Amino acid sequence: MQIREFATQDWDQVWPIVEEVVRAGDTFPYDPALSADEAYRIWVEAAPGRTVVAVDGARVLGTAKMGANRPGPGSHVATASFMVAADGRGRGVGTALCRDAVDWARRNGYAGMQFNAVVETNRSAVELYRREGFTVIGTVPGAFRHPSLGRVGLHVMYQEF
Repeated sequence: MQIREFATQDWDQVWPIVEEVVRAGDTFPYDPALSADEAYRIWVEAAPGRTVVAVDGARVLGTAKMGANRPGPGSHVATASFMVAADGRGRGVGTALCRDAVDWARRNGYAGMQFNAVVETNRSAVELYRREGFTVIGTVPGAFRHPSLGRVGLHVMYQEF
């Protein structure tokens, strides 16, 4: 598996991953009715942010986007988001994408990385981020409407560099 910069022609493989994750409605706080055009505008980061894909040969297994968490006085803290294709899960794709994002943020002089909305019931993501050095610094109770569990919390997770 290789992680490389996103290219426009990758969207044909990235959109089905984004669509699958968003439509499931259980791990990502995007509108399940999101269109491909809306998703592209949200997912593909303009410089100095970055969007990448994890590929196995020509096949995209996952994607990540990263950049400043907030503009201005908050721009010294990075953020990132990750999506992995269903058949790519359990193969280290998410871990590789997370490590790549953290490495990018460190190389670019960020003071830390913050994840703003990690669904508390997304155990695989929470465990992955903890393994990679992030801690839950707070949970907003009931801030996410899970399709089968009802309202569940959203974690804010952080790693200082």
